[in-house]
Amino acid sequence: MTPRTATLIGLTAILMWALLAVLTVATGRIPAFQLAAMTFAIGALAASTSWIARPGAIGALRQPALVWMIGVGGLFGYHALYFLALRLAPPAEAGLLNYFWPLLIVLFSSLLPGERLKPHHVVGALLGLAGTVLLFAGKPSAQFEQDQIAGLLSAFVAAFVWAAYSVMSRKLKAVPTDAVAGFCFATALLASAVHLAIETTVRPETPVQWLAIVALGIGPVGAAFYAWDIGMKRGDIRVLGAASYATPLLSTAFLIVAGYARPSAAIAVAAVLIAGGGMIAAKDMVWK
Repeated sequence: MTPRTATLIGLTAILMWALLAVLTVATGRIPAFQLAAMTFAIGALAASTSWIARPGAIGALRQPALVWMIGVGGLFGYHALYFLALRLAPPAEAGLLNYFWPLLIVLFSSLLPGERLKPHHVVGALLGLAGTVLLFAGKPSAQFEQDQIAGLLSAFVAAFVWAAYSVMSRKLKAVPTDAVAGFCFATALLASAVHLAIETTVRPETPVQWLAIVALGIGPVGAAFYAWDIGMKRGDIRVLGAASYATPLLSTAFLIVAGYARPSAAIAVAAVLIAGGGMIAAKDMVWK
């Protein structure tokens, strides 16, 4: 596989993640951990079918404990927080806060050994912060209920979890992509255990909700992880990093088109500021 092909595969993950918010909202009121368990189980089963044709692929599950901690911790922690955020907070605002992760990846990467924080990183971070402030500038605090504040906080923390997972994954290039199926299986089991302990099971009520769950498991919570893994390990990370800043714009647009969010000047400008800040922070992540 050439680096260009791997990069194109990685780009498909970004497109699938742009649908994560709208599909999650379309699943209805299914509890966060139940939804994580269902979608990760679908994603893991879909991926593991390839093991039948490649029996040796299951050997990819033999990884050190640290690899499992990073893989499962990142997938489980991020999606538990993200699904919770979309259950409690307005989806457009929660989605934009969550999509700070591309900017955070740039900032975290700049602090790795051999790298340093540059002025354009700081400018990008400040623009992203300005976009976040704009989301709430015209809304009195009384308009946000306690659950909504908790949901917005979950979305913000989720961004940090995914950024940390992505940066740490860059050091695990020797881990084969087949191992991701194992991380998904483990995440599904862990989410199931938490769901049974603290949540009440809710059955999807409509065919649309069932379709949204299946679509999540096959795409944003399934194939996207494998595509991203291939792109990060074999493709051009600079191109993938820069392209990921289109995600908040696309995600918000899908929410508005589907009727789950209302278009407004504040959301439009906030999305441009957050995405633009990320692009500035990643100005050195371009084709050479």
